[in-house]
Amino acid sequence: MRRHVWAGLAENPALPVEAVDRLVELPELSMELSERSVLTAGQVEVLAGRGVVEARILAESGQLTAARVDPVRQPVAALGLLRAGLAPTRWAAVLVERPELRAELAACPGLPAEVARRLAGDAELAVVVELAEETTDPEVAALLAAHPSEHVRAALGFNEGAPPAVLADLINDRPPLASCDTCARHPVPWVHPPDCPDPDCTLPGGAACDGTHQYARHMILRVVLWNPATPVAAAMRYLDAPSAFLRERLAARTDLPAHAYAALAADPAIWVREPLASNPAIGDELLRRLAEDPSDEVRRSAAHHPLIALDVLDRLCGTVRLGPLLPPRIAAATRAELDATATAANPELRRLTALRRDLPDPVRDLLAADPVAKVAAAVAPHPGLDDGQLRAMRRRHGRAVAAGIAANPDASTDLLAELVHADHNVATLRALADHPAADGATLTACLRDARARRKAAAHPALPLPQLLAMLDDSDPVTAQSAAANPALPVAELLRLMPGAG
Repeated sequence: MRRHVWAGLAENPALPVEAVDRLVELPELSMELSERSVLTAGQVEVLAGRGVVEARILAESGQLTAARVDPVRQPVAALGLLRAGLAPTRWAAVLVERPELRAELAACPGLPAEVARRLAGDAELAVVVELAEETTDPEVAALLAAHPSEHVRAALGFNEGAPPAVLADLINDRPPLASCDTCARHPVPWVHPPDCPDPDCTLPGGAACDGTHQYARHMILRVVLWNPATPVAAAMRYLDAPSAFLRERLAARTDLPAHAYAALAADPAIWVREPLASNPAIGDELLRRLAEDPSDEVRRSAAHHPLIALDVLDRLCGTVRLGPLLPPRIAAATRAELDATATAANPELRRLTALRRDLPDPVRDLLAADPVAKVAAAVAPHPGLDDGQLRAMRRRHGRAVAAGIAANPDASTDLLAELVHADHNVATLRALADHPAADGATLTACLRDARARRKAAAHPALPLPQLLAMLDDSDPVTAQSAAANPALPVAELLRLMPGAG
């Protein structure tokens, strides 16, 4: 039997406990088994000893507790509890003696100071990088900011819990970086060629060093400038940086002075103006200017600004395609504003309004009766619409709204069945395939689409003959979903077990 079918069995809540014991014997199924909501104490102990991730999953589900674990005898389980923040921090002093576990240990929150300092001096770079991403200890952070590796400094720069003074030191290169990966491997000056002839070279494409370690410094600066804990005064030094990648990071910050945002709004690089346009810290005047930007990407970003004026959003709807995401401004609109946008002359603004799933009933019903198909399609999945309204939408707009109707949680079994006999597309089948109210005939009709098959295979209403056939499906995801289906009879589950038959 193929491994993915056994993985499906491991996920199946209907699998008898004695069968779970047999699957626990297979280490490759440990992750799937750890996700089960009910395991015996013995099963939990075995799985928690297999890996830190499995132990953490079990700890977070409440099946593995500190009271049942001895950190000396069960170090992996103990580490999983520590990673979940559910074990005494004193256990770290025991686990630090296990070199193979130090990288995982370094990523644990709230390590004792003496353990953190020991990990900061570890010979394995991966251990120190993990510590740099997590530590909030000022003394340890100061040690890591002086680390000779650019990777450790960059990891610390990404850490939002690092002290602002330490982040300022990283920006100002204090103490100066003495070397980098590039000059450690090549005499300077050296620039990584675009067609590098060395098949074993692991340096990134832009790597270069002229003695100032400029590529490594740039990598560190990119993450530190992004970090909201970095002091504004230190970050502002790079407002006129030659690298647009550094200015881009500044454009996403919400704590810069107004003149900095004005300068960034005039930046020649689109990828600097784009994050700026959705930055909630910029004022209305600047936002209106960016909403007139020649770049579609910048204008689209402005449309997703949480404070954009509705008249500006209305104009943007006519210049850029905004896609299926609900703009934050519409998500926060008041009832009076919703009344206005739902009756706007611009059908695209009405469509954006229809994407909300908490509309007042009168607004929802108005949009459901909209004469424009894309508006009706957007509101079709909204809870509270009855079968009469959904059928009326289908009569008006046909297949254009079928997928939305199929995704409506209140659609009836009969209505769902009608959809597969009417004109529809594959998006309709994919929505039907995991609708809780879909019946066996409707699900069977969905099987002709590969992506819908994957969803239908997990549906408890799928007829048993089709479900059994899908256990041998050529697509491993479909077969695994079928094996995880709780509608499978216990006899079939046992027949699929490793070594059975």
